[in-house]
Amino acid sequence: MKHSEKVEDPGSAVMSRRTLVGAMGAVTAAAAAAPAFAQAQPGPVAPPSTITTPPRDFSPRGAPTTYFTDPDVLSVDPLFNQYAQPNSAIQRLWTGALWMEGPAWNAQGRYLVWSDIPNNRQMRWIEDDGHVSVFRMPSNNSNGNTFDFQGRQLSCEHLTRRVVRYELDGSVTVLADSYNGKRLNSPNDVVPHPDGSYWFTDPPYGGQLYEGAPDAAGGPSNAGGRLKPRLGQAAEIGSAKRELPTSCYRIDPSGRVDLVVPEDQVPDPNGLCFSPDYKKLYVVSTGKGPGDTGPGGKGDVHVFDVGTDNKLSNRKLFSDCMVDGVKCGPDGLRCDVDGNVWMASNAGRAVGYSGVTVWTPEGKLIGRIRIPEICGNVCFGGPKRNRLFMAGSQSLYAVYVNTQGAAPG
Repeated sequence: MKHSEKVEDPGSAVMSRRTLVGAMGAVTAAAAAAPAFAQAQPGPVAPPSTITTPPRDFSPRGAPTTYFTDPDVLSVDPLFNQYAQPNSAIQRLWTGALWMEGPAWNAQGRYLVWSDIPNNRQMRWIEDDGHVSVFRMPSNNSNGNTFDFQGRQLSCEHLTRRVVRYELDGSVTVLADSYNGKRLNSPNDVVPHPDGSYWFTDPPYGGQLYEGAPDAAGGPSNAGGRLKPRLGQAAEIGSAKRELPTSCYRIDPSGRVDLVVPEDQVPDPNGLCFSPDYKKLYVVSTGKGPGDTGPGGKGDVHVFDVGTDNKLSNRKLFSDCMVDGVKCGPDGLRCDVDGNVWMASNAGRAVGYSGVTVWTPEGKLIGRIRIPEICGNVCFGGPKRNRLFMAGSQSLYAVYVNTQGAAPG
């Protein structure tokens, strides 16, 4: 062996030129094979949302939300930041309905009840273990539900065209099924007042096969008489015809039913709620319903002053529900303790705009919550009433917020 030669010892710090060149080649090849984002990261990756491809998976199998605030809880105005709860993710609690409506929170029982209208049932989600089961079936195609100040459930029934109250002993009281001797259309939503009265809307949406029963032959929703409203129904169903315009009513504690909002003020009234001080009433006007002969509602929200005599006055357009040029059709709505209005949004195929819109008492949009389905109604619940429940078309969603609902149910 010549003195000029060296033995390459793997443990030695000495490395030959050949070994060094080989090692550099391996590093270059690895870098070429690495993903582009590993070589250069020009900026943070955008958070997933309902408009990503593929869409975000809201189910328990989906990836967790790793951001400080949920990427689908959007602050349109900085004012909304105080109402969005940091580190709270939107959750899909259940899916399997055909069209969901009327979520309502039972504070004493700590459960949520809602309507699955086409399936003719009410469902219940129990807080302690998230169990979901059929609560009431048949439900007479119930739509809106709530609980009054005594903890009794109120329901609006499409099929029987009435508003009922489920008493604490399990019996059922019919609160209203007619006005001035004429049958109601299909009560949609109902809210209690501290004076013991109940206020409800009566559009015609239950007068169709999917969500109730059409009119008897010759009625507005079955003018040609081709539909058979008695098919699949109990013996007493199928003889009613639409007799009244679309209106809002008040059920007095005495049982008297009074007209409070006529059709010419708010056509096709749908969701409604009081302000926290009960001095204002918000009423949603939705689109043209079955049997309507006029243009129907425009998908907007109106607000009235409520007088001490229970008379409404000073009607104003609260919102036309246009957001970024997209019609976020309103449905159900609730107020928080600061008077903000949390409103269900049905934006149709405008993905990313369905869910919930949040407005100040002055009608300014401050926030949005996006879910991957159109939303029919909302309510505040949970033991602290700080969890927003959202009835999507087929699924139940929830997210904690940094405020409380103003009213029970």
